[in-house]
Amino acid sequence: MRKGILLASTSVVLMTSLAACGNSSSGGDDAGDGAKKPKIGVILPDSKSSARWEDADRPLLTAAFKAAGVDYDIQNAEGDKQAFQTIADQMITNGVNVLVIVNLDSGTGKAVLDKAKSQGVATIDYDRLTLGGSAAYYVSFDNTAVGKLQGEGLGKCLTDMKADKPVVAELNGSPTDNNATLFAEGYNSVLDPKYASGDYTKGPNQSVPDWDNAQAGTIFEQMLTSEPKIGGVLAANDGLGNAAIAVLRKNHRNGQVPVTGQDATVQGLQNILAGDQCMTVYKAVKKEADATAELAVSLAKGEKGQTNATAHDPEGNRDVPAVLETPVAIYRDNVKDVVADGYVTAADLCTGTYAALCAKYGVK
Repeated sequence: MRKGILLASTSVVLMTSLAACGNSSSGGDDAGDGAKKPKIGVILPDSKSSARWEDADRPLLTAAFKAAGVDYDIQNAEGDKQAFQTIADQMITNGVNVLVIVNLDSGTGKAVLDKAKSQGVATIDYDRLTLGGSAAYYVSFDNTAVGKLQGEGLGKCLTDMKADKPVVAELNGSPTDNNATLFAEGYNSVLDPKYASGDYTKGPNQSVPDWDNAQAGTIFEQMLTSEPKIGGVLAANDGLGNAAIAVLRKNHRNGQVPVTGQDATVQGLQNILAGDQCMTVYKAVKKEADATAELAVSLAKGEKGQTNATAHDPEGNRDVPAVLETPVAIYRDNVKDVVADGYVTAADLCTGTYAALCAKYGVK
């Protein structure tokens, strides 16, 4: 998923294409009083690991920055660490006051944050905390709580199915993403006591590099081959969940094995309506995006940001001022809440065979 740029001769083309793929507001570098006009740069990680980055985060951040009347530049590194650094250099050169990043890994993220800080640019970690980094602020959800909801959700679905000592497989997120570590802490706080008591049997447990859905499918197929009696799947997000469901479907076991998820994607919600996915975790990205935009605008204007929590960085041994939002568990009976909140539309969700399911579960 993270593909390096191999030829130095492509650098000029890369710089041009990166500028083209971003979207920014018009306006000069100076405000009317001669002060530097606030300008905010945002680097999104990719468009493969989750549909949210382009379908939700980009338009929501764009709307918030437009409403605030600031210049902005939002670009997507598309999983490429070298491109990520190039975009950051470009944004700093072009005069951003604030740089907001969703890191691809903590090493790359730290290098970008440290360079921005050395240039006097305020920095915000968005959604993912950069371990050992220097971001002044962090905006995300309570990610341990996300994982706890997933563990509880899988437990609820196994109980509803009257599963007897099921073998539970864990399909974890990327080992380089601190969020994946926090999710696992959350769901293992629920699952480990079940393993210890013998209520559940601990099955295959593996992380998926870069949250890559294709790799997730291969990994889960191997899991199912090694342990055919898998009776539940803790999948860390909807993409990984869908990869597992595809394998279960091929083995005529979809709907018989509860699978979790996260992000409340259209695909994940459709899988829930169809009975192939047990639950997902809805993170109201608008709250996250609005909080980030508000914080970034304050920093760009030289003001202090408002926070409601701290997040501990174990590598940097520091507590980062943070804004943490609250996640919500979504099952069949409250899929409608995600639509009512405007996160996905009924038109996108209730297509084809899902129209009747939407009507059955009150999605309008």
